[in-house]
Amino acid sequence: MYVIVKTGGKQYKAAKNDVLIVEKLEGEAGTAVELSEVLLVVDGENTTVGSPLIKGALVRGEIIRQAKGPKIEAFNYKPKKNERKRWGHRQPQTHLRITEVLAGS
Repeated sequence: MYVIVKTGGKQYKAAKNDVLIVEKLEGEAGTAVELSEVLLVVDGENTTVGSPLIKGALVRGEIIRQAKGPKIEAFNYKPKKNERKRWGHRQPQTHLRITEVLAGS
């Protein structure tokens, strides 16, 4: 059984005991999290598609750790103007272990 769940504006395929790296969720390591925006449930040969969400479906997980993603570097340069600007960004992420998947109705 697996589900497609939406969090942080993105969609993720999740099954029990999977580890997902998602956009930052509030909480510290060991905190329980519930994701209620379930879009699709596949259980063997039975597939349930929400319109847009499946009523009563729920994914429970536990935060493993809070981290930062890889550094993205950018550089602006304008010729003949002596203008150079360099910066970087690291997106905050949450590592989440799925503990339970409830299919709903």
